[in-house]
Amino acid sequence: MTTDSVRSQLERVWELHTSSEFATLDVDATMETMTDAPAVLHVPTAMGARGRGPVRDFYRRWFIGRNPRDFTIATLTRTVGDDRIADEMLVSFTHDIEVPWILPGVAPTGRAISIAVIAVVSFDGVLIASERIYWDQASVLGQAGLIEPSTMARLPVAIDQRATLTDGPLNELASTDRRSLSG
Repeated sequence: MTTDSVRSQLERVWELHTSSEFATLDVDATMETMTDAPAVLHVPTAMGARGRGPVRDFYRRWFIGRNPRDFTIATLTRTVGDDRIADEMLVSFTHDIEVPWILPGVAPTGRAISIAVIAVVSFDGVLIASERIYWDQASVLGQAGLIEPSTMARLPVAIDQRATLTDGPLNELASTDRRSLSG
């Protein structure tokens, strides 16, 4: 099999996996895309599982079907290697239900959340062996209203990541004379 056909197959498996998670909400179909010993880790919240039974349970109890109705994912970039995919995505939703994998134990705030998310997906053959998902949790907490606006204004955190990703304002420190900041 050529490198291009292997990479195309990995992309098809990843797209079936995410479609099963977010569109058809099918735990069994999601698990069919994975190895016998998968690992799923949402790094900022340490939500996930290792091993087939625990991953299935995680998906069933805490992930699949536990997203708001207006939940969207837009792929911004994708890099495909011989045994790994890295996706940069924009995830947006209204926090109108508890979303255990991103805001575990947090009651709905009714606030709009929009964040950049990176998924690093490793494969064993053509099945998913692991997923490591990363995002800026401070931005999530700020958008959810869980950090005071006055505190957020003092933190080096991009709250409006959608705007930042679409040619919005950059950090003012990047265009400020650094000498004036120290005193």
